[in-house]
Amino acid sequence: MRMKRTIVCAIVTVFAWTSCRNNTQPTEKDSQPKPEAMNTLDFKRGYSDVNGLRMYYEIYGQGKPLVLIHGGGSTIQSNFEEVIPLFAKSRQVVAMELQAHGRTNDRNKDLSFEQDADDIATLLKNLNIDKADFFGFSNGGTTTLQIAIRYPEMVNKIILGSALAKRSGVPEWFWGFMEQATLDNMPEQLKTAYKQVAPDTSGLQTMHDRDANRMVNFKDIPDELIKSIQAPALIIIGDKDVITPEHAIELSRQLPHADLAILPGGHGAYIGEVTTLTTHFKAAELATLPLIKSFLDKEEK
Repeated sequence: MRMKRTIVCAIVTVFAWTSCRNNTQPTEKDSQPKPEAMNTLDFKRGYSDVNGLRMYYEIYGQGKPLVLIHGGGSTIQSNFEEVIPLFAKSRQVVAMELQAHGRTNDRNKDLSFEQDADDIATLLKNLNIDKADFFGFSNGGTTTLQIAIRYPEMVNKIILGSALAKRSGVPEWFWGFMEQATLDNMPEQLKTAYKQVAPDTSGLQTMHDRDANRMVNFKDIPDELIKSIQAPALIIIGDKDVITPEHAIELSRQLPHADLAILPGGHGAYIGEVTTLTTHFKAAELATLPLIKSFLDKEEK
């Protein structure tokens, strides 16, 4: 049961863009210390007015836009810090922090995947990005599905990392545990990541509670909406993920143009998510990277 509790904590708290001139505050070069791998990147950050939020975002590198969407309870860095430098070698990487997460404020309203999708679409419009590829992890993967459903004109390709589309996509015990989720059993790595960047660390409880409540009230995405997604999709899960292989297979069959990859490791190990890191971890050795590059670079017939 202890293993189950650890996995569940990870999935609930790891499991969530008018013109640029008028609605987006000017971007600035980051002056804060960055990991060594970040030092050579063209790195900008800023805040944008998004549907009542002051949404924080970062932009790395140059090329075709690749939008990264974090999971619940997470920040840009706690999910994607290890892989951003690698993606940014050939792409313009755009990442943001969603409502109540990291440096973005709360709008005093329950979270929903549909609202997150609307917020990201508004942010991209503020940044004058008309179309992009999207990589959503965990809750961010579910949000990516909603972006593809609600804003198909903005979507080129989608990568769904450990995305949940149906309540049956996780073991039954998950839902009972979710109803009893508390801040105390949130992974310490995620608490630390939040406190390192949040302007007001008292928002940690709010973030946790909004994420937990969204999962308790999770509703299936209707089959007809999933089947309506025409964007090429790459589905990725770990072989020890909370998302079941059966769910990933079902999703790959429902999406009209989908590939499926089941990689070694747990929830997020395939991108070096902070709760999965070990002393021997090397991002450049991840099997995920050539897989994603091949998927994004492939010309569709």
